[in-house]
Amino acid sequence: MRDPFAEVSDTALVLGIARYHQEALAEAYRRHAGAVFGLARRLLSERALAEEVVQEVFLRLWNDPDRFDPGRGALRSYLLASAHGRAVDLLRSEGARRAREDKDARRTADCGYDVEHEVWDLATADQVRRSMARLPEGERLAIELAYFGGYTYREVATRLGEPEGTVKSRIRSGLKRMRNELVSAGLAMGEG
Repeated sequence: MRDPFAEVSDTALVLGIARYHQEALAEAYRRHAGAVFGLARRLLSERALAEEVVQEVFLRLWNDPDRFDPGRGALRSYLLASAHGRAVDLLRSEGARRAREDKDARRTADCGYDVEHEVWDLATADQVRRSMARLPEGERLAIELAYFGGYTYREVATRLGEPEGTVKSRIRSGLKRMRNELVSAGLAMGEG
């Protein structure tokens, strides 16, 4: 069976794509994917990223063929412009990601690995857990929701079905008990 889109113009291909003819997309891909891939590969230098760009460009053509305007230029030019834009976006996002990773690596390298600090943090966390477990249930629940659950005082009050003032008092009281226990355990606290 002969492909009905093999001999038609690029504009007719886009019309076929707009009517969800997969054969039209396949023919557009056959005609232009090599050029799109070549441009993306030159810009990105990584085969996998270039292939991703090709896929996104033709998927965008399939999903939104009306964006192609034959009055503004050829289909190949449109696809190459789309590939260029997407490749530049990838370069920018990859550059930003690498910059974040480099910054994080420098930060952690500057900090170094401090075994004493790590042990102190673990001991403190363990003591905080023990202190939390000894709190009365109302204080413990309010603190858990506010400090570990990320809820506001009002949200904690709603969740617990208590007045906001009661919740604030329970949190204050619980934190004071915990502070006293932590100081008694030898974990110096800042002045509060």
